[in-house]
Amino acid sequence: MIEVGHLTKKYGDLLAVKNLSFKVEKGKIWGLLGPNAAGKTTTMRILTGYLPATDGTATVAGFDVFEQPNEVKKIIGYLPENLPLYPEMTVHSYLSFTAEIKQIPTPKRKKAVEKSIEISGLKTVKDRLIKNISRGFKQRVGIAQALIHDPQVLILDEPTIGLDPAQIIEIRHLIKSLKGKRTIMLSTHILAEVTQTCDGVIIINEGQLMASGSLEDLTASLKEKDGIIVKVKETKKAIALLKEIASVEKVTRRDNEIYLEWSQEKDLRDEVTKSIVKNNLGLIEMKPLAMNIEDMYLKVISGGVEQ
Repeated sequence: MIEVGHLTKKYGDLLAVKNLSFKVEKGKIWGLLGPNAAGKTTTMRILTGYLPATDGTATVAGFDVFEQPNEVKKIIGYLPENLPLYPEMTVHSYLSFTAEIKQIPTPKRKKAVEKSIEISGLKTVKDRLIKNISRGFKQRVGIAQALIHDPQVLILDEPTIGLDPAQIIEIRHLIKSLKGKRTIMLSTHILAEVTQTCDGVIIINEGQLMASGSLEDLTASLKEKDGIIVKVKETKKAIALLKEIASVEKVTRRDNEIYLEWSQEKDLRDEVTKSIVKNNLGLIEMKPLAMNIEDMYLKVISGGVEQ
């Protein structure tokens, strides 16, 4: 659905995006991650036709972003980081205005506005001035304007920025509800948001691709050790006994959980289980030791994976 090849963008001597290539599959939610000034917003602006590229290619649903910009804009909905809102307008009048400038035919305009209001959960505030609604509702208005022409692709730049935890959850649920019929690409600084919302990620740093793929594939490729996390009734006694198992390389305690690590060539789960049962340690829980999103992100940014 979205294909980028060797994309490059220069601002004078500044190289904001360098030889960037990636793909986003149809119907998926893909996260664009990277530190500040990594090139995320520049990449999104190029895909939406807001900025020209210096070099490279970009297509959306088969349309060339540079050669067929009008066709691309018809099928893309864009939520920029700075919301394009008019505070003196009501939510309904703003969306009606948006429908007009996006050239939705007049007979279909009213229905398009009503549908975007319903999908975005704006019924209770549709007649209020935008300046008088909460930040969370303003974010919903921004999403509604991106959805109003029923696009195939959504590009969302920091869709939960500035929101409180409850509002973040609401916007997360809204984005997930749009998955399937639409392909969604979003940037975020909240790594936990990625695990809750995205099917995969593109990680860039200093304008260059560092990693791209599903979360499962990336964490598996970066995982250096295998292991498990166990929770038992006799934690202190368990730590001493589990350290005695041959080939267990590391045993650590975090709160009431015990983390065991060993080389990926081995599988010590049976031995660990037998030791816990034999010594009546009271097994409560056992789960795989998996790399979390923070560990994966930091390792990729530091150059821990090759593309």
